[in-house]
Amino acid sequence: MIADKKIVFSGVQPSGNLTIGNYLGAIKNFSAFSDEYKCFYCVVDLHAVTVRQVPAELRRRTYETLALYIACGLDPEKNTLFVQSHVPAHAELAWSLNCYTMFGELSRMTQFKDKSAKHANNINAGLFTYPVLMASDILLYQTDLVPVGVDQKQHLELARDIAIRFNGVYSDTFTVPEGYIPPAGMKIMSLADPTSKMSKSDPNANAVVYILDSKDDIIRKFKRAVTDSDCEIRYAEGKDGINNLMSIYKCFTGKEFSDIEREFDGKGYGDFKLAVGEACADALAPVRGEFERLMADKAYLEGVMKAGADEANYHARKTLSKVYRKIGFTQIK
Repeated sequence: MIADKKIVFSGVQPSGNLTIGNYLGAIKNFSAFSDEYKCFYCVVDLHAVTVRQVPAELRRRTYETLALYIACGLDPEKNTLFVQSHVPAHAELAWSLNCYTMFGELSRMTQFKDKSAKHANNINAGLFTYPVLMASDILLYQTDLVPVGVDQKQHLELARDIAIRFNGVYSDTFTVPEGYIPPAGMKIMSLADPTSKMSKSDPNANAVVYILDSKDDIIRKFKRAVTDSDCEIRYAEGKDGINNLMSIYKCFTGKEFSDIEREFDGKGYGDFKLAVGEACADALAPVRGEFERLMADKAYLEGVMKAGADEANYHARKTLSKVYRKIGFTQIK
């Protein structure tokens, strides 16, 4: 029963190829919650359309994101894996929560400002109210814990504020969620500009390592990674490129920074970048293999989608019904 366990919710957009930042900062960590928590992991396709999408590509990437969830270790028997648009309550609750979210709160969202600058010809209302839909995603499942990247902390805080505000008006309705930020891999930086986050939309292909890149491509990209004019492999302020590579190596090998420094003492950046590339490629090889197997079985993926949607709908409708009743909407059976 869901009441026996606390709830985890998270989601990934099916827009663009997923990067090792998505893998290390999010998906890889999801499976760790499967035994202790009731987990809902969503392909958030409603969020994706705040930016113009090619319909055929969006459909394909929805399947791919679900396949990657499973290939990265999320067992559909232990986790509820589903597609956001298959659960209408996400959009329905978002409208109600829009009416309990202040315009000024949304105006302060950093991601809205950033995306508006990148997509100046498409600053749509969905982009502005995106954080309310994210709050709806979380609050629908009475979520206790949200694995979240540092760039989404502001949105999670808004979800908490909305829950507290609604609870204050209508009595306890929503669980107020807590965030979980993994200590390592929470923010993987660009290989070309280590002061910026690695982004799947980066126009520089050498800046980004994708989960599904070939081993040759992964090693080539790491060999070209920006470092510094120093030649010492150590984690220190001002060594953004090396710090990023050490963080990636730590995530894939489990070694501490002090161990990495000893391992590469007296060696050059070339040796280190090759080692990071090989560690990354070797770790992702089984993921790529399982992904290809799953993508060849569309019927299986659709079965997972259907089962996940049924489960998610059941729990989401319970919360939505409670919200509608408290607001004062009439309901018929």
